[in-house]
Amino acid sequence: MTPDSLDPSVPEWAAAEIGDMVLSPAQVSQRVAELGAEITKDYANNPPLLVGVLKGAMTFMSDLMRAIALPVDVDFMAVSSYGAATKSSGVVRIVKDLDAELAQRHVVIVEDVIDSGLTLDYLRKYLGAREPLSLEVCALLYKKELQRVEQSIRYVGFTIDPDFVVGYGLDVNEKFRNLGGVYKYVGRS
Repeated sequence: MTPDSLDPSVPEWAAAEIGDMVLSPAQVSQRVAELGAEITKDYANNPPLLVGVLKGAMTFMSDLMRAIALPVDVDFMAVSSYGAATKSSGVVRIVKDLDAELAQRHVVIVEDVIDSGLTLDYLRKYLGAREPLSLEVCALLYKKELQRVEQSIRYVGFTIDPDFVVGYGLDVNEKFRNLGGVYKYVGRS
């Protein structure tokens, strides 16, 4: 990317490793508001527990819960299937478990991105064993053509190409989470 074609919203420290913008901050904000309205409508009589999957979903979860016009509860899990890589290893490791009880509650798993589907499949089985009333998924991003496990996802923000992306909570080695939009990651040139 040449300096003249660089998106002005990309800070200088990130410019060398960021490619094309996939989603602008405005697009993300608009869609999160829509997802919040859908969840508000669907759970009007029984607000859900939102389970954020750390760390990638933290920004999305924060914005989503403020877009839901219900008294939702929140909790977080930390799982790892990437390590420092840009492709999932397929091995899911729970780093931090939930504090909340799930039995007899509606639960919505809040994920940043669904690619292979292996982590989500594992989480659904793991959390489903705790007997929630329902267990649904709200994912900001769903990558086309990468799923190794068929998934039913009730709330999808955006379906994107299978590029590795960063920004809006998504990272590479803890970098780029604080970008407002979502960008292709190209690495150092």
